Amino acid sequence: MLHKFRVLVAIILSVVIAGLPLPAAAAGMSLIRDTEIENTIRDYATPLFAAAGLQPDNIRIFIVNSDDINAFVAGGQNLFLNTGLLVRSDNPNQIMGVIAHETGHIAGGHLARLQDELRRASIAQILSMVLGAVAVAASGQGEAGMGVMVGGSEMARRVLLQYNRNQEQAADQAGVKYLDAIGQSSRGMVEILEKLSGQEMLLASRQSPYVRSHPLTSERMTFVRNHMANSPYADAPPPEGFPMRHKRMVAKLHGFMHPPGRTLMEYPESDTSLPARYARAIAYYRIPDLNRAVPAIDALIAEHPDDPYFHELKGQMLYENGRVAEAQKAYAEAIERLPDAPLIRASHAETLLALNQEEPTRRALAELQQSVRQQPENSRAWRQLAIAHGRLGDTGLAALALAEEALLTGQRQTARQQARRAQAQLPAGSPGWLRAEDIETTTRRDAER
Repeated sequence: MLHKFRVLVAIILSVVIAGLPLPAAAAGMSLIRDTEIENTIRDYATPLFAAAGLQPDNIRIFIVNSDDINAFVAGGQNLFLNTGLLVRSDNPNQIMGVIAHETGHIAGGHLARLQDELRRASIAQILSMVLGAVAVAASGQGEAGMGVMVGGSEMARRVLLQYNRNQEQAADQAGVKYLDAIGQSSRGMVEILEKLSGQEMLLASRQSPYVRSHPLTSERMTFVRNHMANSPYADAPPPEGFPMRHKRMVAKLHGFMHPPGRTLMEYPESDTSLPARYARAIAYYRIPDLNRAVPAIDALIAEHPDDPYFHELKGQMLYENGRVAEAQKAYAEAIERLPDAPLIRASHAETLLALNQEEPTRRALAELQQSVRQQPENSRAWRQLAIAHGRLGDTGLAALALAEEALLTGQRQTARQQARRAQAQLPAGSPGWLRAEDIETTTRRDAER
């Protein structure tokens, strides 16, 4: 869901940016986190990863907060999709086509040397290097992107994701094979290529980054069209439920990332579809106009009482407007319907902590412990866990949680200091003490390099 963080100077979805730090100069180049959107994309991608012989759980998917139409792989098995691509897509097959193509790059080991370099980088550094390099390409001036580079000028010269024509054709060939393997049409791949085809005639500064890094050719589009003409799955419908989930995803992104007035024009009151009502509920909440937002989301909940994401949105609406007790109940309803949702669980815990009472604090502690077990890269959850431990008098574990948060956000000196503090207060040899020792050792070695 949408919050602003001073450190990141960026607008993002959900209550956390997954603990991934970005340089101040890279404002706007952030990641978004949202359980519904992530689950939708993961369900699109998992069968394709499996068809390519990859382990789906080993591939991390990140959604980049950028209005540019783009997708890329970097640092090994990391897939990045821009919000601009998602919002402008018309159906799930188009995104599945992009994912199939990018999976071809992963399985084919394209850009192997660059991937070796980036594999040792953090996700934040990958974003900074790759998107900074795109800025260099667009301007034609090497110094233009240096403000968002990480790793020095030599790395800056090597980070641009630029596939050659043979690699693009190979990724297309692999992509259509994966789509056939799961019984899905390649039509979406053709449609995406057609959307981008007109951009090749534009100046580099006006082109989509996808066009700059994935050269389009008439041969590529002809190949995919010919394959579709001969594929038994050319007219195969997407899996049941995918079209609605896609419309919801687009509506949600529109509601959170565009000005409310624009959303209300895009989804007028005359449109009574579920995605339109979802988008309007978000727009009302962002105005803010809770007198319209809460009834709008309550109407959706009344029709779909088991939808966890509607309860989650209501929880955020209420929490951010000071109605903490009601928000806690809404988040609890969401967790009851979707227990395997660490981001929502962390949001629920935050409302429990806001009640500032011992029993809710203990419940928040349990929620946060489960959340970080499932998703240890969530720095905000570690911060909330430190607060819970501190209120309950567990100062050693509070220090350890602060060390984890600092480690994730790139504050190596703070991480080392908090780890030492944790070691001084936790029983020697206990799991917490050993973890603190690991953090202290790691950060000390980094400082000595």
